[in-house]
Amino acid sequence: MDSINRQQPEKNHEDLQGEEARKKIKELSSKASSCFFCTTVKEGEPFVTRPMAVQKVDDEGSLWFLSSNDSHKNQQIAANPVVQLLFQGASYSDFLHITGMATITEDREKIKELWNPFMKVWFTEGENDPRISVIRVDPVEGYYWDTKHNKVVVMIKRVIGAITGKTLDDSIEGSIDV
Repeated sequence: MDSINRQQPEKNHEDLQGEEARKKIKELSSKASSCFFCTTVKEGEPFVTRPMAVQKVDDEGSLWFLSSNDSHKNQQIAANPVVQLLFQGASYSDFLHITGMATITEDREKIKELWNPFMKVWFTEGENDPRISVIRVDPVEGYYWDTKHNKVVVMIKRVIGAITGKTLDDSIEGSIDV
């Protein structure tokens, strides 16, 4: 049986490193309104998952979150800093999986920089709430699934592929090595 990749007439695999990897992380994570933030990552065991909004992705590819310093998440990170982040920006593309190392700080300047008024739902005292902490995730590795073109081109290629019986899905995927 042929793999879908063997039927693909276009290049559909590209591993990214360094600056290209950091740009892809920033691009795909910004397209998602939130991610699944997974802790207690150990081989052969289920991890704990919850939705979280990324507050910022810096030029180094680090992802920044605000979290309650008394949360289970913070306790789990203190015990094991390896985390996984799972993003989905659209139903047909913009998928990103990141494994990284998380660190927790209560840096008031960083909290002020990352603060968003909607966060008051969780931090009722505002940006000066004593329960706010910052989680920084430094990516180690990951994988992405994306499209090479915009939605219109993707749909046209899919229709042509369906009519002709050829795989023209416009996909691109690969590993990310920061």
